[in-house]
Amino acid sequence: MKAVLATRNQHKVAELRRILASAHLELELVGTDEFPDLPDVPETGSTFAANALLKAHDVARRTGCIAIADDSGLCVDALNGMPGILSARWAGSHGDDVANLTLLLNQLADVPPQRRGAAFHCAAAVATPEGDERVVEGVLTGSLTDAPRGENGFGYDPIFVPTGYVLTTAELTPQEKDAISHRGQAFRALVPVLRDLCAEGGTRTRTPEGTRT
Repeated sequence: MKAVLATRNQHKVAELRRILASAHLELELVGTDEFPDLPDVPETGSTFAANALLKAHDVARRTGCIAIADDSGLCVDALNGMPGILSARWAGSHGDDVANLTLLLNQLADVPPQRRGAAFHCAAAVATPEGDERVVEGVLTGSLTDAPRGENGFGYDPIFVPTGYVLTTAELTPQEKDAISHRGQAFRALVPVLRDLCAEGGTRTRTPEGTRT
């Protein structure tokens, strides 16, 4: 059975594929790159969960496949929880990791270490073409460094040190990060839902929107 992860970010696709493989779940996972004409879904929700559901339902409806979507971000204590749902476009352009990270570090330049607490939040949703849905969430607490460290990961990983660690999430191996990450927590919580859908033999898929048979 095929499922579509509502993203063109291959880091996320690879991460979920690793989690599905470790759970021995036989599910063909693709990103939205497999559907070149699929439009991006505006993230107009006011919460991570709302945005995840918007994307999952839209992709499920348009592709006729089970769709998985997530919305995640970094909530910084000293910034009253921001950038939050605006994390991917904090500097203005969506997905400009370097600009987002640089702006955040500049905003925290005078904040002392004891006030640099932060948490990664993730909501992950699965939706079927028929409109069924499920949302789960994951949270990873930690603190922020004053300069990037590490080459693994993406986004704000180079400045985030999880609670109990001395390495940033960009210095951890992919497997180490998967074991604790907010997205890993949420995706693992979806595994039982996906396993049930696989057991149904893909009966929840239908002809994609706009396709003639």
